Amino acid sequence: MTSDTERLMKVRARQKKRKPEFNRCDSHKKKKLSPSWRRPRGLHNKLRRQISAKGKLVRVGYRSPKAVRGYHPCGMKEVLVKNAGDLLGAEGCAVRIAGTVGMKKRDEIEAMAREMNLKVLNPTSGGD
Repeated sequence: MTSDTERLMKVRARQKKRKPEFNRCDSHKKKKLSPSWRRPRGLHNKLRRQISAKGKLVRVGYRSPKAVRGYHPCGMKEVLVKNAGDLLGAEGCAVRIAGTVGMKKRDEIEAMAREMNLKVLNPTSGGD
């Protein structure tokens, strides 16, 4: 990792500490509303009108530096893998195995990743 990338990772970590949690308006009041962000569009909506006690709106200023976007905190690019063939394009990256992959194929992917000296972010617990 270069010194510039290392510096930007520290900047990103500092920004993430200060970044508020962006939850959907009134999601804590109603069970049917998931907390995933939706832009408030109502005419009288306090969040849309930016009343300070109601939370923050998602803005471009909260974004992390472009050079380190998509990096895992360990400093490696994160790649989602669905089959063993996807590992060939993941040189020097941290690998995350997709949740829809079954146990048989997962073991195959993990074995191949071990051979290629790749870091698996979500290995099987207690396997092997």
